[in-house]
Amino acid sequence: MKIISDPGAFQLLADETRRKIIYLLRVKDMTVSQIAEQMHLTTQAIYHHIRKLKDAGMIEVAKEERIGHFIETYYRTTAEIFHLSHGEATTQKDLEEQVKAALEGLRKLGMKVDCSPAKLKEFIRITKEMDECCTMADWTEKTANLGLDFMTQQAVIEYAYLIDMTEAQFDKNQAQNKKIWKLLKSCVEAPATKKKNVKKK
Repeated sequence: MKIISDPGAFQLLADETRRKIIYLLRVKDMTVSQIAEQMHLTTQAIYHHIRKLKDAGMIEVAKEERIGHFIETYYRTTAEIFHLSHGEATTQKDLEEQVKAALEGLRKLGMKVDCSPAKLKEFIRITKEMDECCTMADWTEKTANLGLDFMTQQAVIEYAYLIDMTEAQFDKNQAQNKKIWKLLKSCVEAPATKKKNVKKK
C-alpha cells in the first residue's frame, strides 16, 4: 500500500479516465497502445494521463521491449493499493477545494448547484468535524496486506469502521450526515427524471 497525501493527487484521481488506467495497471503491465485499445481512446490521450500519473509517482515503467524498430514501454502501478490520506496537515483551503471539486462533479452530472458562501462554509465545517471524529485510515493500513481485491477491501474497511464505532459515535456520525444531506438538498437540484406511465387497470 502507498499512502498519498499530496493534494494534487486528489485532483488527478478525480478524473475517471485516470482511475480506470490505475485499475488496469494494477491487474497487469500494459503499454499505452494496449490501454488505449482497452479504453477506446487515442494513444495521445492516454499518453497525456500516463505522464501525469508517472509524475505523481503512481505509475512507473515496468519494462521495455524492442519490436522491430520500435521500443514498447510497459507501465505498472507503484503500489497494489493507494490510500489517499488528508493527514494532520489538511488545511481549511484543502477542504474547501475538495468540497468545491465534489460540487463541480455534481454539476457535471447535470445537477443545478447554487450554494451560498455561508452554506459552503458550514459544509466544510461539518466535513472537517467528521474527519476529526472518525477515520478509516487505520483499517486501510491493516487490510493492505490481506490479499483482498480492491472492492472487497473497501467493504471490509467500511464494516470494520462501523463495528469499531461506539453507539455515541455512530449517532453523532448519523446526525452529521443528516446535516450534510440537508445542506445538499438546500443548494443542489437534481435533474428532473421522466416518470414512467403506469396504466390503471
